[in-house]
Amino acid sequence: MNKEFTEEKVEKLADLLMIGLNEDEKKMVFEEFEIIDQNINKINEIPNIEQIEPMTHALDDFVYELREDVVEESVPIEELLRNCDNKTDREVIVPKVVD
Repeated sequence: MNKEFTEEKVEKLADLLMIGLNEDEKKMVFEEFEIIDQNINKINEIPNIEQIEPMTHALDDFVYELREDVVEESVPIEELLRNCDNKTDREVIVPKVVD
């Protein structure tokens, strides 16, 4: 198994991300990375994996059709704002939520 993740690397990354892990959290993250690394290495155990060409899309037979761009009439802004109680010109006034 390739040991790319060390406890020191986890600590350095935590410091760079400024997430302040305590010792138990650092140990947990390190152990999780080890499990992820083990699972990713299972891919290398697939017979002839190196001969498989990478896919460019998850669905190779994916077919898409663009619809015709049709211009439609818009609803006038005055009509859209007709039911608005609190507005200024063409803008809706909403309560302040952040100081």
